[in-house]
Amino acid sequence: MHFRDVQSGCFMLTLSAQIIKKMKLYGIPNCNTVKKAQDWLKNNQNEFEFHDFKKKGITAEKLTEWFNAFGWEKVINKAGLTFKKLSKEEQTAINTADAALSYLMNNTSAIKRPIVEVNHKPVLLGFKEEEYQALLAK
Repeated sequence: MHFRDVQSGCFMLTLSAQIIKKMKLYGIPNCNTVKKAQDWLKNNQNEFEFHDFKKKGITAEKLTEWFNAFGWEKVINKAGLTFKKLSKEEQTAINTADAALSYLMNNTSAIKRPIVEVNHKPVLLGFKEEEYQALLAK
């Protein structure tokens, strides 16, 4: 029976669904936007691992991956309190990827969130339901 399922393609569909489900959501648990993304993923039967970068931290390599995927300017949450607490001079000084990397390594709360990776590749930044629907809906 299992062999016939493989021949019919049913096994391949299941396998494809399992491959797509290698999903990781990065953020902090008390963020309302992260909560919305988590709720959407759960309500749409997407299994994911949650990485709390406030507790677990984040590597320079991971931030660089996100910079390459989204642009370093977009990975900084300029609308958040952490960034807004900086003086205008401090904000202006974050004008390169290296400066952004240094700042975000020391201020993980300033990372725009959530960030979703599928199969270890960053695919979504922030939460816009239509983007999640287009990319992750089953």
